[in-house]
Amino acid sequence: MTDAATPPVRSLETLDALAPGQIEAVTRLLAEAARTDGQQAVSEQGRLQLRGGPREGVRHLLLTVNGELVGYAQLEDTDPVEAPAGELVVHPGHRGRGHGRALGQALLSATGKRLRVWAHGGHASARHLAQILGLTLFRELRQMRRPLDPSAFAEPVLPEGVTIRTFVPGQDDEAWLRVNAEAFAHHPEQGSLTQRDLDDRKAEPWFDPAGFFLAFRDGELIGFHWTKVHPASEGERLGEVYVVGVRPGAQGGGLGKALTATGLRHLAAAGLPTAMLYVDADNKAAVTVYERLGFSTYETDLMYRTES
Repeated sequence: MTDAATPPVRSLETLDALAPGQIEAVTRLLAEAARTDGQQAVSEQGRLQLRGGPREGVRHLLLTVNGELVGYAQLEDTDPVEAPAGELVVHPGHRGRGHGRALGQALLSATGKRLRVWAHGGHASARHLAQILGLTLFRELRQMRRPLDPSAFAEPVLPEGVTIRTFVPGQDDEAWLRVNAEAFAHHPEQGSLTQRDLDDRKAEPWFDPAGFFLAFRDGELIGFHWTKVHPASEGERLGEVYVVGVRPGAQGGGLGKALTATGLRHLAAAGLPTAMLYVDADNKAAVTVYERLGFSTYETDLMYRTES
């Protein structure tokens, strides 16, 4: 007589910070999932929050089977108004076994069933999981792209009295954080960035102050365009309109358009074939501006939430 196979043991651990070995395991899991799915399952901010110790409002959920990491979720509860936001991923080799549902239910339990969850790429499996968890579609974030050609962008026309120079790390941090908060007061994900968040990005291999443009009038910072070049290891040579912001009171004079063109000219001059950006689908004015600049929708990220 043969003994029945021992059933797999699934366990879930919630942590305020990850140890080095856990960071490495999660990073490998994310890389495997990205190779299969075609995009990252966890946002840039979420990936930055893997390391550096505890962060207020951030928790990490590790799902293991027989000691092997097969799923990861991150929960961020820092928005004073909106429900906590979560992201989750299951290793491609372990999907279809209820692990995604287990992570989703753990997120619901941790938040008292008041939750928002990102589904990057909007895959059918993510939509199915959202339905199982009782979540409804709440937000659509578009990734838009356009080809880059140095000859396609004329010299930007700046509003009267405005000059542009590049960001100086350490010197411009405080002013940029202040203007970023003012420009994105309606958008907590961007507007709530702190010095620690800025330092995290400055420490990334892709950071290049030569592609971070600041606009001044009478010595005061009034707008910016931060570009990003995606590493070749990600599979495509992409330049990104990472974030464009104009201080309230300086809007409406063409500064945003001029800053956007300045950054695109920079990316094109660097020989990058394609530019990308993210924009909320319901921001019709911004979508229209980018469409006029030659951008079109490439893929869509979806956010789901509980009704309560």
